Amino acid sequence: MILRRVFYYWQFVAVGVLPLWLMVAASIFGSTAWQVLGATFGAVAIGFGLLVVSLLIIARREVRAAKAVSWADVGVLTLWHVLIVLMGVYSVTAPWLSVLVVLVGLGAFWFVLWELFDAARKRVREALVYIDETARFGTVPTGQNPFQPMTDSSTGGRDAADKDAAHPPADPSVIIIQEKPTDR
Repeated sequence: MILRRVFYYWQFVAVGVLPLWLMVAASIFGSTAWQVLGATFGAVAIGFGLLVVSLLIIARREVRAAKAVSWADVGVLTLWHVLIVLMGVYSVTAPWLSVLVVLVGLGAFWFVLWELFDAARKRVREALVYIDETARFGTVPTGQNPFQPMTDSSTGGRDAADKDAAHPPADPSVIIIQEKPTDR
C-alpha cells in the first residue's frame, strides 16, 4: 500500500521532474545543440502526456478515495518512467529508445483510459442492480448502501423529531410532500 501511495503522489511530481531531466540530460551527455532543442520539444510533449495519464488515473473514484494507484498502474508508470530516465542518458547512443518511450506512453494512455471506463462500468452496474432490487422487492436492499444518501445539510439545529419528519422512512411506497417549510 505504501508503494501505491508513493506512486499516487509521484505521478504529479514526475510531470515536472522527468521532462526537466530530459532537458538537463540532453545537455550533459554529449548531445549537439539540435539534439538539445529536439529534447526540449520532446520533453514538453512527454510532460503533457504524463499529465494526461495522471489526470486519467486520478479520475477514478477508488484511486481518489484510497489515495493510492492500482498495482497495474504502478507497473505501467514504472516502465514508462524508467524508459524516460534511460532516454535522457542514452538518447545519443540509442535513438530507438525515444520511439519506445512514445509507444509505451501511448500504451499507458490507452490502459488508464480502459481502467477508467471499466471502473465507470462497474459503478453503473452497481447502480442498476441497486435500482432493480429496490423496484423489484419494494424495499431498500440489505447491506451497506453503495451510494451516498441525498440529505439537506442546510437544516442546521433542528431537534430529533423534526429530523425524523424531514427524512421519510426507507419504504419507497411512501411519499411525503411538505406543504410549508417550518420557520425557525
